[in-house]
Amino acid sequence: MGVIFIPVGLVTLRASHCVVEIVDRYDIDCVPEPSRMDKVSYIQDDSIPKNCSRFMKVHKYMKAPIYIYYQLDNYYQNHRRYVKSRSDKQLLDGQKYHDTSYCQPVESNNNRPIVPCGLIAWSLFNDTFEFIREGAELKVNRKNIAWKSDRGHKFGKNVYPFNFQNGTLIGGGKLNPEIPLSDQEDLIVWMRTSALPSFRKLYGRIEEDLDVDDVVVVNLMNNYNTYSFGGKKKLVLSTSSWLGGKNDFLGHACVFVGCSSLTLAIIFVLLHVKYRR
Repeated sequence: MGVIFIPVGLVTLRASHCVVEIVDRYDIDCVPEPSRMDKVSYIQDDSIPKNCSRFMKVHKYMKAPIYIYYQLDNYYQNHRRYVKSRSDKQLLDGQKYHDTSYCQPVESNNNRPIVPCGLIAWSLFNDTFEFIREGAELKVNRKNIAWKSDRGHKFGKNVYPFNFQNGTLIGGGKLNPEIPLSDQEDLIVWMRTSALPSFRKLYGRIEEDLDVDDVVVVNLMNNYNTYSFGGKKKLVLSTSSWLGGKNDFLGHACVFVGCSSLTLAIIFVLLHVKYRR
């Protein structure tokens, strides 16, 4: 086991270290100085512009495709009431399905059903990002960011948003009522809830290489409210390897298991030599 696990762990760690990542936390710096004492009032005031510019410097060559993620910290999508507040049958069949009791408290508005209903859809992430390099816009491919199985089997092709975000209390982003749910990939990505309080979700892909010392200007709209619960927002640019994104845990776990196995093997051999039958 030691001979197998240690090389596997080292190869896995090497693959993880080949991934180039740029992480930028923007939730604090994108609040104007006068409003930083009361960030909740700032984010809830629609009269204040929420546009913000950030600069991300490339320290190592990044080969396309470059994946764009937004990262949220201290956000408990795994809360039991939050996870249950959805209707999978409504997402697939639309208003034909009437039993949406699980969606409370976002079930209906003005005696009309909400599609999609529930707290998960209601809290849809709605910060937007635009990327510029050397004065030219970097095009972001936002197609195929959701799982193909989700698009094809969990969200209806003839189900359209209805009465969504029309109440007095607005949650996150709005949906285009002319586009079916199966094509609203931002929503599909968001509806796949995370098990941990810190998570990343795919926003899109940049399909151009980024060279060393390139400076990417990010024009973003800081719309999403994480201030009321002490959350953090980060923007991540990342390449990928044959193993996926950057994650050292699997490599460290394999090396640990391998070293533990070798140590136990040596101990057992010494015991066998010393205490023969």
